[in-house]
Amino acid sequence: MHKTRPAACAGSFYPKNPEALAAAIDAMLAQTAGPDLPRPRALIAPHAGYVYSGQVAAQAYSPLARCDFSRVILVGPAHRVYFRGIALPESTAFETPMGCVPVDFPAKLASLPQILRSDEAHALEHALEVQLPFLQAVFERFSIVPLLVGAAAPDAVSEVIDLFLDEPETLVVVSSDLSHFHPYHEAQKLDEATVRAISNLDATLDHEAACGATPINALLLCAKKRGLKPTLLDMKNSGDTAGDRKRVVGYASFFFGENP
Repeated sequence: MHKTRPAACAGSFYPKNPEALAAAIDAMLAQTAGPDLPRPRALIAPHAGYVYSGQVAAQAYSPLARCDFSRVILVGPAHRVYFRGIALPESTAFETPMGCVPVDFPAKLASLPQILRSDEAHALEHALEVQLPFLQAVFERFSIVPLLVGAAAPDAVSEVIDLFLDEPETLVVVSSDLSHFHPYHEAQKLDEATVRAISNLDATLDHEAACGATPINALLLCAKKRGLKPTLLDMKNSGDTAGDRKRVVGYASFFFGENP
């Protein structure tokens, strides 16, 4: 039975009109300028509205234009529904204004006790959805494994991520913003500390440092085990982009590749 999850954030987090959305993403990707990076194994990208964090996310996605991944493991925190474990949807596709992306259900996840199936958890969630138009812009054809993290331990999440890091056709994308609702300069200091922790593979972040602390910590555990090196691509907050500086949200994008 085929069931499509409709876009929940089109018109709020990003443009609803397909042409406007494609043009916005193309413009953000065109403004990226960063190091010449090898093929990534994983990324961290923010998930706020594009007017706030889109340019930081674009820094993560720009290097993918040279890659040919056919499957993306999307891992992000649940904001709307409380549950224990890691939720895969029942839906077989996710829709955006740019089209539908098929959902893959890898057999190796079926026996893991931390995995559950829930369309309710995914229905209104933005953390994974906002990554999809960027992926649609850089990949011609791909499937996703959308993993929404509820109340779960980082090692339970890292067990899942690690299952896919040997697959050359598969990319892992962790979706997370950084600190929330601090004054601008205080947020800068907090986010700089978080970025240092990620750069040092310090998997002890809490949810004050990043809303996606559990998925980030899980990726850092995998990176330490596998010798993957994080590279900071961009860091800003909403006071740098489209908001006032009294209460800001922080964003960063990271690239994880083989440690030379």
